[in-house]
Amino acid sequence: MTLDPAPFKERRANISNRFVTRLAQGPGDIMAAQRLRYDVFIAELGGDGSMVDHAQRLERDRFDAFADHLLLLDTARAAGDQVVGVYRLMTRDMASAAGQFYCADEYDLSVLLGSDFRLLELGRSCLHPDYRGGSAMLYLWAALSDYVDSHGIDVVFGVASFHGTDPARLAQPLALLGQKYLAPAHLRVRARGPDAVSFDQLGDADPDRLAAVRAMPALIKAYLRLGATVGEGAFVDHAFNTTDICLILEKSALRAVQHAIYTRRAAP
Repeated sequence: MTLDPAPFKERRANISNRFVTRLAQGPGDIMAAQRLRYDVFIAELGGDGSMVDHAQRLERDRFDAFADHLLLLDTARAAGDQVVGVYRLMTRDMASAAGQFYCADEYDLSVLLGSDFRLLELGRSCLHPDYRGGSAMLYLWAALSDYVDSHGIDVVFGVASFHGTDPARLAQPLALLGQKYLAPAHLRVRARGPDAVSFDQLGDADPDRLAAVRAMPALIKAYLRLGATVGEGAFVDHAFNTTDICLILEKSALRAVQHAIYTRRAAP
């Protein structure tokens, strides 16, 4: 599949024009994204997968050929090592070509697939360790906002992960998600299969909110602040050594993303 960079213009960010966001424009760009994914998901977090190429240090799967790959580049780095952030983006048409959305193996997406919503699945989101906790994710979100606008997207969704495969260790944050952030019925996808864990199974009816929030990865907390909700239940992904939840952002939350981006840009 040829990836078309037309949905939004290349974007340069900050005074020095050091950071650039754009879609992957060929096999070399896709391999750079897969190399960063390997460094984060395989080398750092201990995951694995059926199509991982350890010799070339590439984390890849069959969905890569059907998706758009959003890249954040730091042009101050050496050539060939400039990709420091990625998102994999799949519209409904792309998913149809691939046979399904990626997270359909983990979640029953019937409520979304049976709707007229223009859908976008976010996947394989990661940042180089040197760029976490700063403005790098903001640049990716700005480009993502452009992409959402240009495709007329109504609902964005995708799995986000806790490290580790023992849901009992995550009882407090998962219980809080189920009690306070559950998606409305018309968006509520459900974890499926033998590796699914219902929020009700966790047995923490009164989680310590502060402790629960502290136990959540920064990206999950950021999405929740922007108005994301979650599908019912978690999914234990043994291949990637994670426990996944499905985050859902609808139009109102997408506008909150844009507001956050523009507010941050306007700050002195």
